[in-house]
Amino acid sequence: MTPWILRVGAADERLLCALALRRRPSLTRFMRTFTHLGDAPVPVGFALLLLLGGIPGLTSVATQVVATLALAFLVSQLLKRTISRPRPRLPVGLASLVEPPDRFSFPSGHATASLAVTLPVALEVGGAGGLEILAILVVVPALLIGMSRCYLGVHYPGDVVAGWGIAIASTVAVSAVF
Repeated sequence: MTPWILRVGAADERLLCALALRRRPSLTRFMRTFTHLGDAPVPVGFALLLLLGGIPGLTSVATQVVATLALAFLVSQLLKRTISRPRPRLPVGLASLVEPPDRFSFPSGHATASLAVTLPVALEVGGAGGLEILAILVVVPALLIGMSRCYLGVHYPGDVVAGWGIAIASTVAVSAVF
């Protein structure tokens, strides 16, 4: 392995351990609950709800959300199966606080999917004249879902950042087509 990959991996492990060592019961309950908003049925259901016209005012962005989610999912799964990075191993006395959906860590599917469905919506509402605060409120939960994956010990921070990068790149690619 090249030295920079080793340094990035070591930094990822240090950040994850530092986060795990700062767990608090009330925050743990919140993160355990919140992380499930990134489970596959939620972003897929949200995208389908938009596509079926279930959220007035956002039907114009529905096709972009579905396309962005599909592209992001495809890229994420290709990378996950190609790279095959194992899930984090936390130090003795610390454990993952939720069951991971599969055995591979990189990139985070929860971080990818949650941002992939919210970013096109945020761009749509944020461009609607003075609603930037609404756009921020749409994206913040997606970012929290990604952070929860690290806090709960099922992803390295780099996995989450990569997932966000895939979602951003997918949003840019899809918006270029639409």
